Amino acid sequence: MFLFDQNSPHTEIAAYLRQEIPFLDKGELIKHKGIAGEGNMNVVLRLQTQKRSFILKQSRPYVQKYPELAAPLERIGVEERFYAQMQNHPFFPKVLQYVQKDHLLLLEDLGQCEDLTSIYSEASLSDTLLNDLVSAIAHIHQCPAPGDYPLNKSLRKLNHQHIFVLPYALDNGFPLDNVQKGLEELALPYKRDALLKKKIARLGDQYLLEGNTLLHGDYYPGSWMRSDKKLYIIDPEFSFVGFKEFDLGVMAAHLLLATANPDYLSRVCTLYPTALNEDRVRQLAGVEMLRRLIGLAQLPLQRSLQKKEVLLSLAKDFVMS
Repeated sequence: MFLFDQNSPHTEIAAYLRQEIPFLDKGELIKHKGIAGEGNMNVVLRLQTQKRSFILKQSRPYVQKYPELAAPLERIGVEERFYAQMQNHPFFPKVLQYVQKDHLLLLEDLGQCEDLTSIYSEASLSDTLLNDLVSAIAHIHQCPAPGDYPLNKSLRKLNHQHIFVLPYALDNGFPLDNVQKGLEELALPYKRDALLKKKIARLGDQYLLEGNTLLHGDYYPGSWMRSDKKLYIIDPEFSFVGFKEFDLGVMAAHLLLATANPDYLSRVCTLYPTALNEDRVRQLAGVEMLRRLIGLAQLPLQRSLQKKEVLLSLAKDFVMS
């Protein structure tokens, strides 16, 4: 397996892209190389030649941001299959080439985009953006998933642990006071709440079941990109065929964490074009809020402990509703 990262020489990458695939034209050289975004799960590079710019994305047997966490290499193949279902739709980048043996994907460069994690500090969202976000997820859900679509069980089990299990374990190894002094004590009542944990465990069991709707699987601001007021959706490696309320609950949770406005939950459900189980959306939104506040996958949220306490209490009410 050929491995590339930000330290790989231009010539080494060019030789691979010309001789092993092939992808580069004769005489086409890599002029610039840089990191494209944070790349939480994978290595993600922006490569520029004298003719074009494109994205090289490659998985590792671990999470790029947390190398101590093992993760399945085949997740990049799930991403390729997802994009194949979305081909020719303007919300998604085009796949230029996929190399299964090297777990490598070449993607269209969307240009000078920025992800929408900025909403955590802006604490606002335009009606146009909200409509586009709901429209994009509705389009995903309406795309038929082929019978051989990847089950993505290994990555789903990893995600299940970090969403439904580990945030509530007393000895989970997440030093919350390193995130914010006093957060560990704030989290203890939720870790000790047997009824809450039982309800979350049941929702987690549902997450592991097979469903009938194609999901993005990680529909949050880090997967939403904006360029010249145009919206793109990326990073679908967590995709699987499940129930639509999971994506919608995750989306609503992040809008609420960003704005502290519970109305976004009902707004998302109202804008969604087909019938859904609003109670399940609410419960899953609560789970996502809890795990983002007291779990490993922290967000760039600048909130006081008092405000986090309010959000945690609201999240618990959502789960128990």
